[in-house]
Amino acid sequence: MLPQEHSWSWLTVTVSVLLGVRPSACGDLSGARPNILLLMADDFGIGDIGCYGNSSIRTPNIDRLAEDGVMLTQHVAAASVCTPSRAAFLTGRYPLRSGMVSSNGYRVLQWTGVSGGLPTNETTFAKILKDRGYATGLIGKWHLGLNCESSNDHCHHPLNHGFDHFYGMPFSMMGDCIHWELSEKRAGMERKLNVCFQIMAFTALTLTTGKLTHLTSGSWTPVIWSTIAAILLFMTSYFMGVLIVHADCFLMRNHTITEQPMDFQRTTSLILKEVSSFVQRNKHRPFLLFVSFLHVHTPLITTETFHGKSVHGLYGDNTEEMDWMLGQILATLDMEGLTNSTLVYFTSDHGGSLEAQVRNNQYGGWNGIYKGGKGMGGWEGGIRVPAIFRWPGVLPAGRVIHEPTSLMDVFPTVVQLGGGEVPQDRVIDGRDLLPLLLGAAPHSDHEFLLHYCENFLHAVRWLQRDRGRLWKVHYMTPVFHPEGAGACYGRGVCPCSGDQVAHHDPPLLFDLSKDPSEAHALTPDTEPLFYQVMDTVAWAVEEHRQTLSPVPLQLDTWGNTWRPWLQPCCGRFPLCWCDREGDPESLPARESWLLP
Repeated sequence: MLPQEHSWSWLTVTVSVLLGVRPSACGDLSGARPNILLLMADDFGIGDIGCYGNSSIRTPNIDRLAEDGVMLTQHVAAASVCTPSRAAFLTGRYPLRSGMVSSNGYRVLQWTGVSGGLPTNETTFAKILKDRGYATGLIGKWHLGLNCESSNDHCHHPLNHGFDHFYGMPFSMMGDCIHWELSEKRAGMERKLNVCFQIMAFTALTLTTGKLTHLTSGSWTPVIWSTIAAILLFMTSYFMGVLIVHADCFLMRNHTITEQPMDFQRTTSLILKEVSSFVQRNKHRPFLLFVSFLHVHTPLITTETFHGKSVHGLYGDNTEEMDWMLGQILATLDMEGLTNSTLVYFTSDHGGSLEAQVRNNQYGGWNGIYKGGKGMGGWEGGIRVPAIFRWPGVLPAGRVIHEPTSLMDVFPTVVQLGGGEVPQDRVIDGRDLLPLLLGAAPHSDHEFLLHYCENFLHAVRWLQRDRGRLWKVHYMTPVFHPEGAGACYGRGVCPCSGDQVAHHDPPLLFDLSKDPSEAHALTPDTEPLFYQVMDTVAWAVEEHRQTLSPVPLQLDTWGNTWRPWLQPCCGRFPLCWCDREGDPESLPARESWLLP
């Protein structure tokens, strides 16, 4: 990699030449700095896109983006679930470094009203580019925390992490938002509350019977309190679904709640309207816009226009609607004359969910030839994601790169393109992708990439450049259920630790350059380099661990437990309800094209 002090000068000369700007005119970088549009799908399988091999789901707009840009085939997320993956994306650092992981099974932030979230001392690419004069916006999903000590301190809010503008869900789309048959937490909480209710009701009935039959003596106070507790447990269980919908499924514009709970049938048009408005407001200055789609996370909210239009049920419908949304966003750039001055990037936060299944209906994505899916820390299906970059006139159209890269690489890439400097006071795990994208570098700058599940190291990949081999070492893998299946059916995601995780000694070894499906584990008998690979990877792991510093784990129990005083509420808690969005049917004529 180029030394830090020379990397930006090299970049400005390269981009200036490509853009036809004289180097002497690039002192302020205004001639070379592009607008930056980052598009991230939610739970999207790499096998669900036409340009990555799918022939049955229609994704013409994503496919056209790939035709006009550069497609990466070995792009991986830093985690296989939402919260830690997105933290790594924004900061360019493994989520373990920022504490955006757990150690006890809480894989992501569980509620909006919790104290955990992206720490304020972390630096996002938005924060750096904002300081360099960029307008910065986030539209869509956040899921990186909101408050620390009160319901409106907004310590983890996007506006506190470098974004000028935020519109979307501070939490995440989930099945519980519409009381769907696939439930992330409602069904489990209802079961626990019902058990507690039955115990308390039985206790109250027993005490009452004892008093009435004079088998027990003493005060009626235990009877009264156990009865009250039973009633409260019953009522809480009965209204749990409604409480979750109001607590987590709402929209915010900056610090203001605009819709609580959400009217999902108009969310798509509201998101597109907000994107169009942001681009129009900021078209005369450089901007960074991160569009974090709510698609294709369950419950797969899809407008009537796309219902039943795909051959893959609701998931296919939702995917095709997201592709259409992407097309509308790119059309906005065209209408404003910004296409050639905008770097566009499309990806997903991790692989598709295999366990999102009810009876014969599959509601999660397909990860193509890759083993595993969402929640599996090491298997390729959970972490291999699509990646497409387009910058007309700068990046070569139709280029395909088969080098290991990471979501974390977006951080140094956009920071340096925007005229910023990569922080030197912390470890940045991402690498600048521009030399690779331009064809100026033959190989990825990553020799090793580590794959964590919570704070447990599950796997490591090693690019052995001199032999052209890409090795993958698995220390731990989830035990699939039922036996012989390819996922942990019957639970939300596979665990990271415990008795449902297999520890491998010696570790499993795969050669991804020949076996990308991880179907054939190598042994000392079948691979002469087995012990060399193991020793080299073990050395890399030890070197990596020397760079880690202890930090509070934001997703552990203390930071991930719901607290009523942290709950955002549009109105007086617990009566959280408002609608400040108005009727989408009354959109101005100039925005009517946004409606499907």
